[in-house]
Amino acid sequence: MYEYAIAWDWLTFAVRWLHVITAIAWIGSSFYFVALDLGLRKRPDLPAGAYGEEWQVHGGGFYHIQKYLVAPSNMPEHLIWFKWESYVTWLSGFGMLCLVYYAGADLYLIDPNVLDVSKPVAIGISLASLAFGWIIYDLICKSPFGNDNTRLMVALYFILVAVAWGYTQLFTGRAAFLHLGAFTATIMSANVFFIIMPNQRIVVADLIAGRTPDAKYGRIAKQRSTHNNYLTLPVLFLMLSNHYPLAFGTEFNWIIASLVFLMGVTIRHYFNTRHANAGNPTWTWLATVLLFIVIMWLSTVPKILTGEPEQVSAVQQPFVTAEAFPKVRDTILGRCAMCHAQEPGWEGMIKPPKGVVLETDAEIAAHAREIYLQAGRSHAMPPANVTAVTDDERKLLAAWYETVVNGGKTQ
Repeated sequence: MYEYAIAWDWLTFAVRWLHVITAIAWIGSSFYFVALDLGLRKRPDLPAGAYGEEWQVHGGGFYHIQKYLVAPSNMPEHLIWFKWESYVTWLSGFGMLCLVYYAGADLYLIDPNVLDVSKPVAIGISLASLAFGWIIYDLICKSPFGNDNTRLMVALYFILVAVAWGYTQLFTGRAAFLHLGAFTATIMSANVFFIIMPNQRIVVADLIAGRTPDAKYGRIAKQRSTHNNYLTLPVLFLMLSNHYPLAFGTEFNWIIASLVFLMGVTIRHYFNTRHANAGNPTWTWLATVLLFIVIMWLSTVPKILTGEPEQVSAVQQPFVTAEAFPKVRDTILGRCAMCHAQEPGWEGMIKPPKGVVLETDAEIAAHAREIYLQAGRSHAMPPANVTAVTDDERKLLAAWYETVVNGGKTQ
């Protein structure tokens, strides 16, 4: 059974790797086409129906690109679709959500100090929030209110602020940030799947049938693509934040998340303006830096929303009652707790790494699998073995976990 923990860890690593690869592909193509679209130039002798063109140089060659605002007069023989980057990014991200936050709901998703619910209820809330977010967003965009893009984006921002606060009232701080990222990424990928691609297929079908495509389909797709462009950087921040407790482990974590969305706007506004040759809005960098300084200040608020439950759960009980636990606890307190503490004693460290605290029996038992993988079966922790964990101590940690998961039988 304990080998299952190793296989599971490798599985999460593989899915995470896939997620990063596809995200790079999706973000890269998205940023490229936004920059291309904004940089198009018009000239009198463009082909009929062409909106603009651009010459580019890359990899030792020159590229001549032309854009048709609606569609060319004839269907091209070879047409490349950009969709699988988005789909696989979302699917692999949802896989990570299942592997980490659903399978490990007791540790990563549920905080009894915030909302004491069962695992099925917490997972149900998570799934419902992702679906509900897309439905509400899509309805607003399709309503008359969505005809004004500026008004729409301001309203969507305040909705995201409300969602950020709401998630902190449901889950651990780490899970709240991750879910806000998943909430936003679901909207982005659904834009591609439900709006952008179907609209493109309608245009292609019209071309094949010899009809003139309606320009509205391009306008709608452009609106959703613009939303995706401004949401990309905040999603990256939120997905990376689970490695940085200073971002999610404070009283004002939802305000930090809200400010991150503003930083995404200021950064993308700079690049979009530059690509459109519409000026050089350097003020956006000052605004971004000021926002980040405010975020840093908010992260120093001492109240932590992500503390481990003080009571030992039924799942954790076997680890605490194991015969070897007293020695394991002494080892953890002596070798690990100087960093993994509410107030780390290691010089220069102000927060426990990844928010993991190992000071009580419940906390040690809650992180039994991580202790086993990081310090028992491997030498990943502590870094460079700075606390001089011995081989015998590592064998003790490994044997403790393996005996418990094996039903109390030693190997």
